[in-house]
Amino acid sequence: MKTLLTLVLVCLAPLAGADAITAWNKTGCDAVFATPMPPPVASRALALMHTAAYEAANAITRRYPVRLLTLEAPRDASVEAAVAAASRAVLLELVPGQKDAIEASYARSLATLPANAQRDAGVAVGESAAKGVLTLRADDGASAPENYRPETAPGTYVPTTLPAVTQWPQRKPWLMTSAAQFRPGPPPAITSERYARDYNEIKALGAKQSTTRSVEQTAIARFWTANSPAIYHELVRGAVDTPDRDLMRNARLFVALSQAMDDAIIAVFDAKYRYAYWRPITAIRNGDRDGNDATERDPGWVPFIDTPMHPEYPCAHCIAASTVATVLAADVDPAAAPLLTTTSPTADGVARRWATFDAFVTEVSNARIYDGVHYRNSTEVGAEMGRKVGALAIAKYLRN
Repeated sequence: MKTLLTLVLVCLAPLAGADAITAWNKTGCDAVFATPMPPPVASRALALMHTAAYEAANAITRRYPVRLLTLEAPRDASVEAAVAAASRAVLLELVPGQKDAIEASYARSLATLPANAQRDAGVAVGESAAKGVLTLRADDGASAPENYRPETAPGTYVPTTLPAVTQWPQRKPWLMTSAAQFRPGPPPAITSERYARDYNEIKALGAKQSTTRSVEQTAIARFWTANSPAIYHELVRGAVDTPDRDLMRNARLFVALSQAMDDAIIAVFDAKYRYAYWRPITAIRNGDRDGNDATERDPGWVPFIDTPMHPEYPCAHCIAASTVATVLAADVDPAAAPLLTTTSPTADGVARRWATFDAFVTEVSNARIYDGVHYRNSTEVGAEMGRKVGALAIAKYLRN
């Protein structure tokens, strides 16, 4: 069923109802997008930023249970200043190349507040929160040595570009008990009927010169070529731009969502490197060697987009989309929220909109098939993993 409701050009100006949390989310997303960092690293950076902002704001308001840090904060300290200072400090540490933009955002934030003791106290709380969170997560495994060993026989050439973030399965999660907590079972056997179904579907729909992929499906594929977490955060900012929300509620949502997204990526890379499953371009060019009579080889097959440099199973975009949808649905009233919408840098800033969370997740999943990089089974498994990770974030942050 066609899930696209409308295509519109959207203004990229800040949301009219932006508070300190959503404003700094936009600043953080812009900073990581402008920096040449892999999407998993960007997701970690946003999780650290939002955790520091939440801890700082919550130390002042004491609205929700204390989570990671025990911070001393005067009750009259400026919450907005605390959020700005915490976000600034984390971003300067993680994306120093964007210092000018970060400092400009910080100056704008402080300029909206009276220059008084309350503002100064808020800044102090925010800086303490940032230092505490960065220290707490300094040894989370993100900086572990990269030591991937390509599989080959001595003397035999293999492509020499190394896969992405091979150390991610060793990272310490925020919410999960371990990277493998939601590790799925193996992908379908290549001799199975399901494998043949997925193989032939993506071979037809995902080819660069496909004659069966529709114009609409091609537009969806191009839109979701974008892989920065910013594309998901923009959707969340739009969904919370409603009169019934306040800064602390948004702080709680964004810490839950960003930690869940970071954990989702940890989980999916744990499974990817556990199973090291071949991508469609490899499978289809070796269709005569898989022992399955229903998979015909195409020696020149190429996907619609360049294949990402990591194993196929499960789908990372799918786990991210499902995680976002699961967490957001627990805190946003669909009847009161605007249509889910976001824009893509790979689609010339055109927006796509969805009436339901399920429609959003379904489109993201289908897009990876139209792109020629994921089998349908992988999209289904990724989406199910996202629901499980999202449920952890809901239980920790949104049920109190």
